Amino acid sequence: MTRKRSFPPVVDEQVRILILGSLPGNVSLAHSQYYAHPQNRFWKLLSEVTGADLPALPYPDRLQALLARHIGLWDVVADAHRTGSLDSKIRDQVENDLIGLLAKLPRLTTIAFNGGTATRLGLKALTGHAERYRIITLPSSSPAYTLAYSEKLIAWQELKKWAS
Repeated sequence: MTRKRSFPPVVDEQVRILILGSLPGNVSLAHSQYYAHPQNRFWKLLSEVTGADLPALPYPDRLQALLARHIGLWDVVADAHRTGSLDSKIRDQVENDLIGLLAKLPRLTTIAFNGGTATRLGLKALTGHAERYRIITLPSSSPAYTLAYSEKLIAWQELKKWAS
């Protein structure tokens, strides 16, 4: 099994919504980009939330478009052993310092978890701090999670209430 590492957070002091995934998949790691797998619906779902055509933008511009709307990204897992890309294969994980990051985000009101593994591990890491924030559990944007796109979209639309 190979040890895999997450990316740095995409945040600034204006972030009001923080979306947390679990750990980037192999395609994302190979491209050094969050949600780079062409069948991952993350950027399409967030396009529906923000009104910006995120998939059409170059990757750095996508990140800037999110920050302009006060949305940040990171992962719950800092590094772990994992064969392949499935969350179920994550072993010996070390969590990112979520509490340390939250201390740097004075305007943060909402934490959204992208998928069940991110939710489970993230809520554990936020013990004693989660009650300070609106917590939203979103269905995974990953193609491995086979819920229909239309059903994923209904849940992700919840972010519209707090996105600007």
